Amino acid sequence: MTLHLGILLALFCAFLTNLGFFYKHRGACEAPPVDVRHPLATAKGLWGSKWFAIGMGIGAGGWMFHVAAVSLAPLSVVQVVLSGGVVLIAVMADRLFGFDVGRRQWWGLALTAIGLILLGVTMPTPGSSHSTFSLAAMIAFEAGLFGIGALLILGPRAGAPAEHHGVMLAAASGVLFGVCNVAVKGLTGVVGSGGVLGLVSPWLLVAAVGSAAAFYASARSLQDGDAVSVIAITGTAANISTIAGGIIVFGDPMPGDAFGIVLQGIAFVLVIVASALTPAPVRSARAAAAA
Repeated sequence: MTLHLGILLALFCAFLTNLGFFYKHRGACEAPPVDVRHPLATAKGLWGSKWFAIGMGIGAGGWMFHVAAVSLAPLSVVQVVLSGGVVLIAVMADRLFGFDVGRRQWWGLALTAIGLILLGVTMPTPGSSHSTFSLAAMIAFEAGLFGIGALLILGPRAGAPAEHHGVMLAAASGVLFGVCNVAVKGLTGVVGSGGVLGLVSPWLLVAAVGSAAAFYASARSLQDGDAVSVIAITGTAANISTIAGGIIVFGDPMPGDAFGIVLQGIAFVLVIVASALTPAPVRSARAAAAA
């Protein structure tokens, strides 16, 4: 019963998270360009946009459903449900927000959903919500994700094509959302065993820093990149990093036979192919005008 409730909450999370992203995209494109050298002014400009504020409110509701879901179900199971929500991006973009979703992007989103779901369902389901973790594994994993996120944010300075910066920022924000998700999952275990005093934990700070960094990276990616591509890549990066956290940090089991391992390999290939298909062939009008 607890597992099924966690799955239901994850479904609500998937819907609200994607809906919130589209409103944030509309608001971010109306706001001044994100400049991390002036974080307070940037935040004021973003929150001053009605649509961005609405999107953040909707996204906050989705995040609360996510916290509730991971407290009731294994992290990898929750992420499988969220993975299916990738398909909602194309439906919402096409039906609710008037974006022109090309065939290439439909294929990319479909392959992403299939790959992520296949990746998740091939993992044996543990018998508990798996909130216990190894301290060394948690520190190493979270530090590694912070490092990957920083490299993606600094992509153009390292020689990456500037026109791909929106997509790289989307991937960075997804990885940093993964930092937050893994830290929050750890907090649910600490609070579960130690009560409210468990909130006095370094993982609350890790979650806050990861969330703040993801906020700025995501907002800038929404300004610089195509909406469908950016939202899809953000969600995919968050899903993969969080699923990895479930395995590495919380000990979610891996397939015990060759067939399951092969299926997971196919799943990763599908996600990689989808990542190449999903980005639009051109940058957003705002990014092109700024070039």
